[in-house]
Amino acid sequence: MKFSKRHAAKTLTWRLVGTLDTMLLSWLLSGDLWIGLQIGGFELATKSFLYYMHERFWYRTKIKSANKRHIFKTFSWRCIGTLDTILLGWLVTGSPLTGLKIGTAEVFTKMLLYFVHEKLWYRINFGLDKRIKERRLQS
Repeated sequence: MKFSKRHAAKTLTWRLVGTLDTMLLSWLLSGDLWIGLQIGGFELATKSFLYYMHERFWYRTKIKSANKRHIFKTFSWRCIGTLDTILLGWLVTGSPLTGLKIGTAEVFTKMLLYFVHEKLWYRINFGLDKRIKERRLQS
């Protein structure tokens, strides 16, 4: 599999936003800042890998409509991300209920944040040399 600067940059920017959101939600729902920091820390590793693989998968799809693509990507990523958060919350706190609460809260905050992130990155040509060349040829 070929390394993609664009997918790596998207992974890093999303991880910053996503991890801060998870840390805040974990802290608020557990009542313990240390738990929020732990879950966020573990998430950096697990979700960075999962997100990069998700980007590589979606890069190969043939969905032409940008809005459909963003919506499908938002939902597919949220399923993966929520399962990861629930498991991490459970492992860190020892409580499946706390993991479920954190994961459920994340569904709402992360769907909105992810959709905005996708819309912003769609406007950025970083790492899309092929797309830029095609646009120039069409002009």
